[in-house]
Amino acid sequence: MANNDKRERLTKICKALPGAEHVDQGDHTIYRVRGKVFAYYLDDHHGDGIVSVCVKSERGENVDRARLDPERFYLPAYIGPRGWFGMRLDRGRVPWSEVAEIVERSYRLTAPKALLKSLDSA
Repeated sequence: MANNDKRERLTKICKALPGAEHVDQGDHTIYRVRGKVFAYYLDDHHGDGIVSVCVKSERGENVDRARLDPERFYLPAYIGPRGWFGMRLDRGRVPWSEVAEIVERSYRLTAPKALLKSLDSA
């Protein structure tokens, strides 16, 4: 799957969430809800050679994921120390259902309660 196809598939997942918006910015895409970022698509960001989706996590989850499964997860520059982790999309078959799960969890940590209610009632 080409990197643009991965970006499009991730965008479709994110846009299915209430109030989600996105902005493509060259090698990355920013996904927001009510002005707050809940996910990034990164393609060779800062020359690291990695294609990934980066999301917010519960306290410590980011470090645990990167430590327990470093082939799939990593701590991205700048945002890793602030509770984010990256899931690599450039290593074999992408488990899109898992991508959707981590994106939704990040969204739930970011979105206002009114939008979460509409998500839960859908």
